[in-house]
Amino acid sequence: TSWMTTTRVLRSSILQSKEREYVEAARAIGCSDRTILFRHVLPNSIQPIIPYSAAGIGSVILGEAALSFIGVGVRPPTPSWGLMINEGSKYFATSPWLLIFPGLAIFLTVLAFLFVGDGLRDALDTRELV
Repeated sequence: TSWMTTTRVLRSSILQSKEREYVEAARAIGCSDRTILFRHVLPNSIQPIIPYSAAGIGSVILGEAALSFIGVGVRPPTPSWGLMINEGSKYFATSPWLLIFPGLAIFLTVLAFLFVGDGLRDALDTRELV
């Protein structure tokens, strides 16, 4: 529930965006405040939120795995990567893949969310089109 930090990032982005020239131009041609907000300010302010949210999803995945690893998270028989790592650590000397593959799955999933968030930010970036 880290919505407060996301809200701060969005607020600072909106405050920066509302001082730009395109907002002044929209006011000059007579656009209402609602139109300026939804057509100009919010679409240009949402770009920093996308990679931040993707990183937040990765943090939640890591947090759930950590809680399950120490035994505070979900209970068996519900599958969890943290539980898999906890169970695999008992057999690390004889069967290391029981520990390595769930850890690798967590790593690749978090990395995939980070790359998707970064790619979406780059795809939606309107400043580099000029």
